[in-house]
Amino acid sequence: MAKNTFKSLLLLLCAMIIAGCNNNKKNTPIIEFVEDSTVVDSTVYGRCGDGTAMHTLELVTDKGDTIVYTLEGTDTCSNVQGGLFVGDRIAVIGERVKGLNEDMFAKKVINLTSLLGVWSSLDRKFEIVEGGAVVSDTGEPKPYTEWKILNGKLILSSDTFDIYTLGPDSLYLENNDGIYGYMRMQKENKSENN
Repeated sequence: MAKNTFKSLLLLLCAMIIAGCNNNKKNTPIIEFVEDSTVVDSTVYGRCGDGTAMHTLELVTDKGDTIVYTLEGTDTCSNVQGGLFVGDRIAVIGERVKGLNEDMFAKKVINLTSLLGVWSSLDRKFEIVEGGAVVSDTGEPKPYTEWKILNGKLILSSDTFDIYTLGPDSLYLENNDGIYGYMRMQKENKSENN
């Protein structure tokens, strides 16, 4: 990433030097910078396995591999949001711990099954559904339409949040503008029974 930034700055500096040396605007070269928007997702996705215990998470990955993560380190604990329930869909940001066993440590764990549902605040109501869609009230000025996890962060349409807290009935999302609190709501049944 730093290498690409350095190259971009070097190209910009060259373009400025060329433009400064040449007063004839017709001959000034036009250089277009294309930002590389491909970000590699370091998140591992899968299901919470039967071997999950108080201090370990067994993740059966989407690729079929089984990874056992330690949830407590020497001086740290994992950031587990939404709980650990066997069979639930889980997203993990992990790292290999240097040492004798080189175990995997889960820095952040997000229970995606717990994240699904209808969330409401004073000014916003939306439903996070499986598959990446978000159903929002159409009257909102900037309704969310899609979601994903990227490197341990929740992206709702164009807004990126850290999941500050995900509990059974509450969700707190944080970004540079502050912390936003939501309550879990029951999904409305749109069918009418006469």
